[in-house]
Amino acid sequence: MNARNKARFVPRHFALRLAVAVPLAAALGACDKKKEATPEAPKPVMTVELVTPQGQQWPQQLPASGNVAAWQEAIVGAEVGGARLLEVKVNVGDLVRKGDVLAILDPATLQAQAAQQDANVAQAAATLAKARADAQRAEELDKTGSISQQEIDQYRTAAATAEAQLKLARAQYDVASLQLRYARVVAPDDGVISSRTATVGAVVGAGTELFRLIRGQRLEWRAEVPGDWLGRLRPGMRAAVRRPGDGATVAGTIRQIAPTVDLQTRNALVYVDLPKNAGLSAGQFVEGSFELAPQAVLSLPESAIVLRDGHRYVMTVDDQHIVHQLKVETGARQGEAIAVSGGLTPATRVIKSGGSFVGDGDLVGVEGP
Repeated sequence: MNARNKARFVPRHFALRLAVAVPLAAALGACDKKKEATPEAPKPVMTVELVTPQGQQWPQQLPASGNVAAWQEAIVGAEVGGARLLEVKVNVGDLVRKGDVLAILDPATLQAQAAQQDANVAQAAATLAKARADAQRAEELDKTGSISQQEIDQYRTAAATAEAQLKLARAQYDVASLQLRYARVVAPDDGVISSRTATVGAVVGAGTELFRLIRGQRLEWRAEVPGDWLGRLRPGMRAAVRRPGDGATVAGTIRQIAPTVDLQTRNALVYVDLPKNAGLSAGQFVEGSFELAPQAVLSLPESAIVLRDGHRYVMTVDDQHIVHQLKVETGARQGEAIAVSGGLTPATRVIKSGGSFVGDGDLVGVEGP
């Protein structure tokens, strides 16, 4: 075999391998091009659990705040002046009943004044008796004509004047007797002593305040509410007051609603009767709420609410599992549920929790059916 024929000679097995490799390489190249031409399917950002808004009837709550005050506070003072306090029988916080003696004034001066007026009554009675006797004698003399008509009129006038002086003396004696009775300062009603200014040994004047009494131990909550809400409140409706300290709830009842609204604050006062032994004191500032008529609401778990840029949103999911951000308004709460409004229906699918980790347009996986 010459050199030219030797160069042209290719082993049979090598040619066979070449014939197989060339089509295989072409097929592999075509597969690679096909793989490059087909994009990969998007993957879910995360897997979530969905809920739908629940239609419910919720009792509405109107929050309010205000002071606790006495239902009625009686001022007990001295009804006589110039007497010295001998004894003070009660202190702040003591329970008293109507007619109980609270303090005693020195009766010596008052007794002396009563005795003086009693003597004046006796003197006026004697003067009246003499004047009547003189008038009677003048009437007898008038029959004989031995006395002038002018003198008879003088005797009659003297008798009438003496009778008036007796009535005056008796009235002054009644006043002195009444003042003597006022030496014992008594409770005008059942209640609890809320203030005491009486001091043993002090000389008091007429009208001086000695005690203050919360009538019937009754307290009330004077709640301030916006004037726009007055139309939804009625006497007899229930209220709940949160007691400072332990946070316990005290039940109350609306007794009266103020007829006017404050021009400065635009609030009105609502007077709420509180039960006895409620653990509250007059002067405390407390918060509470009023129970209004039930209202239909849509509620979601509070975990479904997402806070962004100072607004509240829920993350809804469509049939293709695409996330859409929806702005909502929130309202009252009950347990872990919160009332929502704003474009929601009972069929809207909402991410139950973790909505802050997804954004508008994201693909998510869904747990369950």
